[in-house]
Amino acid sequence: MGGMFKGMGGMPGMPGQGSSKGHKVYEKATALKVNFKDVAGCEEAKLEIMEFVNFLKNPEHYRNLGAKIPRGAILQGPPGTGKTLLAKATAGEAGVPFLSISGSEFMEMFVGVGPNRVREMFKDAREQAPCIVFIDEIDAIGGKRGQGGMGGHDERANTLNQLLVEMDGFSTGAADVVVLAGTNREDTLDPALLRPGRFDRQIYVGAPDIKGRVSIFMVHLKPLKTDLVLLDLAKKMATMTPGFTGADIANVCNEAALIAARHDCKSVEEHHFEQAIERVVGGLEKKSRVLSPQEKRTVAYHEAGHAISGWYLEHAHPLLKVSIVPRGKGALGYAMYLPKELSLHTTDQLLDMICMTLGGRASEQIIFGKISTGASDDLRKVTQWVYGMIIQYGMNPQVGHLSFDLNQNPYIKPFSEQTSHLIDAEARQYVEEAYARTIQLLTEKRADVELVAEELLKNEVLTKEDMVRLLGDRPWGEKSTYDELVAGTGGDMEDTSVPEGLKNLKDELDAKDAAELVEEDKREKGTSA
Repeated sequence: MGGMFKGMGGMPGMPGQGSSKGHKVYEKATALKVNFKDVAGCEEAKLEIMEFVNFLKNPEHYRNLGAKIPRGAILQGPPGTGKTLLAKATAGEAGVPFLSISGSEFMEMFVGVGPNRVREMFKDAREQAPCIVFIDEIDAIGGKRGQGGMGGHDERANTLNQLLVEMDGFSTGAADVVVLAGTNREDTLDPALLRPGRFDRQIYVGAPDIKGRVSIFMVHLKPLKTDLVLLDLAKKMATMTPGFTGADIANVCNEAALIAARHDCKSVEEHHFEQAIERVVGGLEKKSRVLSPQEKRTVAYHEAGHAISGWYLEHAHPLLKVSIVPRGKGALGYAMYLPKELSLHTTDQLLDMICMTLGGRASEQIIFGKISTGASDDLRKVTQWVYGMIIQYGMNPQVGHLSFDLNQNPYIKPFSEQTSHLIDAEARQYVEEAYARTIQLLTEKRADVELVAEELLKNEVLTKEDMVRLLGDRPWGEKSTYDELVAGTGGDMEDTSVPEGLKNLKDELDAKDAAELVEEDKREKGTSA
């Protein structure tokens, strides 16, 4: 019975339930093989994390100036942007003990286990200080208190309370314990967790820009066997993948290698990467899917309507490829564009995007005199954009310069019934005007629609070069190459410079990486011999 109660705070249960599940990753840090050189596309976040490493390696440099080492930092941002990868790189480079644990590992069915694990983890960390603690998916225990009922929610609140006390409570322990955490749901975290003195810094790790994507591609292209010039390939692929995260880019590179192996190629070629992007975006090709001649004709004219609308609208995205090959995600055809990476969009730009999206439905109406269900996804996007213009961005003169947040409580509208009717009426008017404009454009360009559709029925896939051959150059100038897109942005590549105070650390890490590469070469040569 003594064993049954051990570590349980007096509650019966399984032995050892109260013990910390912190994994002492520092003992096998070399097995991780993740360093800061493997992290790219998030230089600002990387510098913040490097500074934490420098805090622990050279604390006197900061204390001589009267500075206190920050207690912790939360890495927040969308999934796949590299938050956990940054933590792994920190474990590989820190040179100090590194304890990692998932937020969900604190939670068990037994009352009191979570707080006890928090106490034990911080006790271990203080004994090994200077030390880094990493809590992945901290939203599992760090959610706002008072938003739940009984049972598990009370246990979660107790665990959070213990974490708050350990980080900055009445009796604070060693100051050389830095707590890092990762989450993609920062809006659900308790405010007490985010105040200075606990998680002093909230580091946002967002989707990389075009320069960041080049750096990420360079990391993931190096292991691949290819005869292509890696930097040129990375620039081209970065241009074709706007909005992709680091995980998406890693997936594209891996898919390209798998496609090359599937076709028994000796190296990975450029067209393999293009197929991989289509695979990630649209799903697997389903050429075996049987479509009746009429269905195939409808799909061809639908996609031709999108292509022609985008070709002649000034603010539409440049077209890369249009296809009527069915895809695994339910699409019977698709038009692939090169979205402009803009932080701001004007009303004219949004209206042109709406018209281009309605081009497929309008083409069916003009050519066949009837419509199909193929535009359901297009209509969903149009509805989202139109209501965003009216409710969020204040772009409607009737509703005015107002912005309503529907995410706070989706069941309660933050405006009156009269305003609700006005918003619906204005949204309907926006869509009707855009649809009428698209009908007029495609009626004038009907010959071009038919030309592109018949070519699609013949070849199934058309590229931008094919469109130029059929229609001539697009009437609006467009930027489509990497050099054109980054012109005037302060350099061709991502800025990887570091402040003066971190140069010594960076030189030390670079020397360490160079030594590891030399050792790897020696091992490879020894293995081949």
